[in-house]
Amino acid sequence: MASNIDFVQYIADQCSGAGEIIAKKMFGDYGIYCDGKIFGLICDDCFYLKPTEAVRPLLRVVDMRPPYDGAKDYFYIADVDDRDYVSLLVRETCKALPAPKPKKKAI
Repeated sequence: MASNIDFVQYIADQCSGAGEIIAKKMFGDYGIYCDGKIFGLICDDCFYLKPTEAVRPLLRVVDMRPPYDGAKDYFYIADVDDRDYVSLLVRETCKALPAPKPKKKAI
């Protein structure tokens, strides 16, 4: 089941305090980026953050779930209505993640 575009936009708006947020359609659901760095997924109208040890102590509830069958566990974020909290989690996740690798140019 794909995510509702209204939910995707709501999550993007909730994360916007962390930087420039873009959601890109991927395999029927969405990858979500902050300032060009992918930090999470929106799958089946659920929001997932890439797990980092820097963010774990900031979580109100640590709930690890795979966003889709066969995926590694991500932090499942149920409390998406607190914009300051969501933006803080996104900002700290992005700080802890490596910079994206440069894309190779086509030959």
